[in-house]
Amino acid sequence: MTGNDDIAHRDLNVLWHPCTQMKDHEWLPLIPIRRGEGVWLEDFDGRRYIDAISSWWVNLFGHANPRINAAITQQLGELEHVLLAGFSHAPAIRLAERLVAVTPPGLTRCFFVDNGSSAIEAALKMSYHYWRNSGRPEKRRFVTLSNSYHGETLGALAVGDVALYKETYKPLLMEVLTAPSPDCFEREPGESCAEVAERRFEEMAALLEQHADEISAVIVEPLVQCAGNMRMHHPRYLQLLRAACDRLGIHLIADEIAVGFGRTGTMFACEQAGIAPDFMCLSKGLTGGYLPLSVVLTPETIYQAFYDDYESLTAFLHSHSYTGNPLGCSAALATLDIFEHDDVLAHNHRLSRVMAEAAAPLEDHPHVAEVRQTGMILAIEMVKDKAARTPYPWQERRGLRVYRHALKEGALLRPLGNVIYFMPPYVITPEQIHTLARIAATGIDLATRD
Repeated sequence: MTGNDDIAHRDLNVLWHPCTQMKDHEWLPLIPIRRGEGVWLEDFDGRRYIDAISSWWVNLFGHANPRINAAITQQLGELEHVLLAGFSHAPAIRLAERLVAVTPPGLTRCFFVDNGSSAIEAALKMSYHYWRNSGRPEKRRFVTLSNSYHGETLGALAVGDVALYKETYKPLLMEVLTAPSPDCFEREPGESCAEVAERRFEEMAALLEQHADEISAVIVEPLVQCAGNMRMHHPRYLQLLRAACDRLGIHLIADEIAVGFGRTGTMFACEQAGIAPDFMCLSKGLTGGYLPLSVVLTPETIYQAFYDDYESLTAFLHSHSYTGNPLGCSAALATLDIFEHDDVLAHNHRLSRVMAEAAAPLEDHPHVAEVRQTGMILAIEMVKDKAARTPYPWQERRGLRVYRHALKEGALLRPLGNVIYFMPPYVITPEQIHTLARIAATGIDLATRD
């Protein structure tokens, strides 16, 4: 059987990997994966790794899940793909019906696209185009939060605020308005997360008031800024933002691509604030981590602004070749079946308590500023100075040291800078969670030695 070294050699001769400085692989081993099962990934040398990050936050119910496998296999024998312009098919219709039923009230229309960034692009265009069709073409600006991330196509990149992703392409990007994040990590002594949200919203409110006539939409990641080092905020911010957007005539776009489908403790993060956005973007967990598929959900009022005679030229002319792919829709339907039949959210609540207990000892680590958690997302922030919360210089790549240690111990813990996080598939066991916590603790000890 071919081993890791041979596969890695062939790979590095022809592939260019995402979010990677390829020169690192002169000394950082590439890990080729032969198969997956449940939380486990297995390489070509037979070593296994707990997928603690759900393969970039997509996998919900484990690799090679038999129920999702069966749904895709059945669909494969019937219809692999057909265009969704002028044609339709049963999986797309059933999936749209079920998404309308499980998402916040009022979201009645589903526009399928291919991936998370594509969903953001579609939502931005829909919002602007709505105002244009409504006789308000001046409403074309977007408001984002500091430290936010929404994807890497040009529109999505423009409304993000993580410098590492954005600075290189800044000359190509539209200008946006940026309000400070309600990030609870930045709380003052004695301040609660809800109070941080209210304080930070004052600056958002002032910005919205000043520019209401030209703002198309505000875009936010509800509760957790995932690529922004898993920083978290209180639902109170979303309540205040929804009310302000309603009062000022501004759309609210909820990017639930990473936080949807049970990650935060509820099916969708917006539920914890009791709000419904004007646009909800979903992807990643939508298909259980199997196939690229995304969707933008929006109310009937948005849909009706595009509904007219052809000659009016108000149609939303946005398309992707694989829009509403039947295989992806079938995987998503099987994923929703598991949610419906297995009481997943209650199970996740139990697992989230185990995660909290397993990671709690790290709160006293001299180089851990904070252990924070929202549902099935737990983050551990390493710092040089705990009292002052002084970060390690990024050039030292302390998180990478934890990553390399974890691989040796049989776990995939890909860091976000100096933040180590758990975002595992929901089929993980309490014992496996404790294993991850032990590996992370040992890795952090090693990584913080000078």
